[in-house]
Amino acid sequence: MNGQIRIHQLGQRELLIYLPPSYNLMTTRIYPVVYMHDRGDLFDPAIHNTLPEIEALFAEGTLPEMIFVGIASHARMDDYTPWTAPRLSDQRTVSDFGGQGDKYLSFIVEQCKPYIDKTFRTDARADVTGLLGKSLGGLISMYGAYRHPKTFGRIGSISGSYWYEGFVEFIVSQTVERCGNQRIYMDVGSREGEGKQTVQREMVTRTQQVYAHLQAVGLGSEQLTLIMDEGASHVAGAFARRFPSALTWLYRE
Repeated sequence: MNGQIRIHQLGQRELLIYLPPSYNLMTTRIYPVVYMHDRGDLFDPAIHNTLPEIEALFAEGTLPEMIFVGIASHARMDDYTPWTAPRLSDQRTVSDFGGQGDKYLSFIVEQCKPYIDKTFRTDARADVTGLLGKSLGGLISMYGAYRHPKTFGRIGSISGSYWYEGFVEFIVSQTVERCGNQRIYMDVGSREGEGKQTVQREMVTRTQQVYAHLQAVGLGSEQLTLIMDEGASHVAGAFARRFPSALTWLYRE
């Protein structure tokens, strides 16, 4: 890895920040920023080995160099859900979904992004600012596309949890103008939901429903894609493996 990892504290949340290889070599260059959930576990070198592949894409010019900001969550079932919903399990150790997604997104838009833009040399334009996550993080990223279209222009939803109660209905109720000219990357493993006894068994079907609706309201292949990962389950290794290609699609010239 040739870039740098830094840790900053912003209020009650820790930020894991990645600066690309050329950052300290260039005094005037500005960089797009991708904001990620789960403290940036998809790029964290202590968890996944994705940065060498991403830096190789930088070096060959396939992907522009960029800054990653991973935002920690103390309660992801609250932060990454758009409204309250009952838990899927009867186990007492499992909590209901807290529905604090609007508050969490407001933190990113009103506190985190201004802090990052002030601290680092960023390209602050919405057109190149990303919001990306997997599973519930993919869900809240898609929700952010509608709630903050003037802030996030590149949306990455890796195995987004579109089984979440009321979410497909929410998407259908919105107008395409809420998404503006954003690019939206979606993917899902073909075996996700297998063996589940809850609504999670509809993982693939509901992902396809969201994608079909976005197509129907006018998002073409330049703005929207859905990748079906044949044979893949809902596991961390599959999310990480698809992460570099998600960035490549979102930030292609």
